[in-house]
Order: sequence, then structure tokens, then C-alpha cells
Amino acid sequence: MDRRPRHRAGPRVRARRVPHRRPVGPPTPRPSTWSPTTRAAARSSASRSTARSPGSPGTTPRTCTSTRHPTAASSTPCTAASHSPPGPARIDAVTGEVTDLPSPAPRPEVPGTLAEVTATADDGATVRGWLAVPETASAADPAPLVLFVHGGPLGSWNDWQWRWQSWILAQQGYAVLMPDPCMSTGYGQEMIDRGWGNWGPRTQADLDAIVDATLERDDIDAERTAAMGGSYGGYMANWLAGHTDRYKAIVTHASLWNLDQFAGTTDAAMYWQREFGEPGGERYQLLSPHNSVDEITTPMLVIHGDKDYRVPIGEALRLWWDLRRTEVDAKFLYFPDENHWILKPGNIVAWYETVLAFLGHHVLGQEWKRPESVA
Repeated sequence: MDRRPRHRAGPRVRARRVPHRRPVGPPTPRPSTWSPTTRAAARSSASRSTARSPGSPGTTPRTCTSTRHPTAASSTPCTAASHSPPGPARIDAVTGEVTDLPSPAPRPEVPGTLAEVTATADDGATVRGWLAVPETASAADPAPLVLFVHGGPLGSWNDWQWRWQSWILAQQGYAVLMPDPCMSTGYGQEMIDRGWGNWGPRTQADLDAIVDATLERDDIDAERTAAMGGSYGGYMANWLAGHTDRYKAIVTHASLWNLDQFAGTTDAAMYWQREFGEPGGERYQLLSPHNSVDEITTPMLVIHGDKDYRVPIGEALRLWWDLRRTEVDAKFLYFPDENHWILKPGNIVAWYETVLAFLGHHVLGQEWKRPESVA
């Protein structure tokens, strides 16, 4: 029987656990938007109007009157939704017209614009992503690029929250690319199948394609790039560290490092054998980032919470030790009271300040300074 996940369209609700459908990361907090994941669901959703955030995947946003359009052929023209933060809206399923709806709070100002970017991967598939561009970016002063790799792996950059918030980086002058590579939801079952059981190589090929397309823009600096990811995105950050030197810095949060070790310690151990087989099998060896530790030369920031049971702290401790013994320039930000997510307000301040200090040092050439928020 095919045990690969097939998600239904519709808002996520609390339901009983179905082990073979569980992703790497913990359940997503009730998102404000949703995306269909099968052709049938996509067809059925076209027949009704739904409330979504303007500019979210699957919508047809308003036409933009701004003169700040992307310059690369791989980027779509800006939309009106690109110049305002998400908010409640009504989309006409026939005309695509977007009507803003009343909100209990005013929309905050964002320090830049949002553009949609697409690229064609080496197997012919289309890879889609969002690019947050800071206000200061221009051809005369291009912005450094930070790649965000989402978790899951069954996930998508289709909602907005204060964790992994691209606008915080944009306010500091970084452009942030948020792509949906293979195994992203909202693009049909074939998109999931492309990476199923082939995590690292297939996902890297998709990421390389859309990063290349983004770097064609004259307002993005191809010489100053970094990559970040959490959970499955952290796995990919570790994978990229051992398979490319194109990035000046890599931030890996709550990441998988040694798959054979991880498979028996995670709280979702039963999930892994359905995709990877018995521990110690061929896929564990082929796809485990730790096997490429000797190839890593990029500075890395390792972040982990001690109460993380989805990806236990042992992954970070082993990664940290492996980086130290191979003399890779690395730092370790450890949270004794956090889990898979960093949730306490003071801790999230320390998270952002440390990430920005690390990026500033390795991408912008600034002097390293330990953030005051870090004990």
C-alpha cells in the first residue's frame, strides 16, 4: 500500500494522529491560509471563494501600480499584495478580484516588497518561492541574500508568523528567499513524490535552481549569500554545508545530523521506517549529512533546544563536536528551556540577535560581538 502522505485541502484542524502522515516538525499552529495539495482539491477549490491573506499561494492578487518591479525574467511582476503585509481578504473565485476585509488590528508596515520567484529545476519541474526585498535594495546597492529552507519536509511558505520572520532580516538590509522545493505542499502529489526518499540531492537541486534565478536580479548581491533552515530545513542546511561552498554562512536550527542516530531517538521513530526502511539501511547512509563532515568549510551557527523531542538535542551535540574536531568555524546557541520551537519572548530576542550577529560577521564582514541578550 502506498503510505506516502496525501493531504486534503482545507484549514488544518485538530484531529487524531495518523502516524504515517506525520512530518518532521511538530503540528503547525493554526495557519491563516491553506493550499490544496492534490489536483482534485485544486479543481474543487476553484469553484468557491475562500478567505486568504493577499499574496498567499493559490490566490490571484490585485494589479500593482508601483514602479518597483523585479528586473529578472525569472521573477513575476509585483502585485499590490507584495507591498502590504498579510491580512484578511475575500477573493472572487471567478474574476480573481481581491477585496480587503476589516481587521481587528491595523496592518503593520513592512520594510520592503514581496515578489514571487519561479525557476525550472534540472528535471523540468517548476519551483516557486517568495522573495522579500528590503527597501534599500537597488542595482547600485544590491542586497545580500539569505535563503530560508522550510521545515516539514511536508510544508510551504504559505503563512506568516513571528518565528522565521523574513521582514526582521529585511529591516537589516537582507533579501530573504523562501522557496517551496520538492515535498512542499500545495503543488500536488507529484511535487511530494519527487523528493520522497531522496531528501538531500533532490532538494538541493531545486534550491540551487531557484537561488540561481534569484541571483539574476540586479538588486541582489550574488557574492554575499547565506542559508538558514530549521528541522527539515536544518537537515538541508547541514546537507548544503557538506555539498556546496556557495554560501558565506549557514544557520542550522533543530537539525537532523546523523540519520541512523536520529531515527531511534526521535519521538516519531515509527514514521521513519515507512520512508527510510530499517535503521542502518542504504538510505540512512546515502542521505545522512554527517557523512560529509570533512567537506564542510562554511562557518556554521548551530541552534537547539534541550527539550526538543522531535529532533533530540543529541543531534546538535554530535554536530557541534564534529564541527569542532574538524576545525570548522562554528558557534552553538543552546536553549535549556526550549523545545523544537523557540517560543519564550526573551529567548526569541536572543535567537534573532545571535543570528543577525553571525550573519553580520560572515556575510557583511562586521566584527563579531556577542549579543547582550545571550547569557
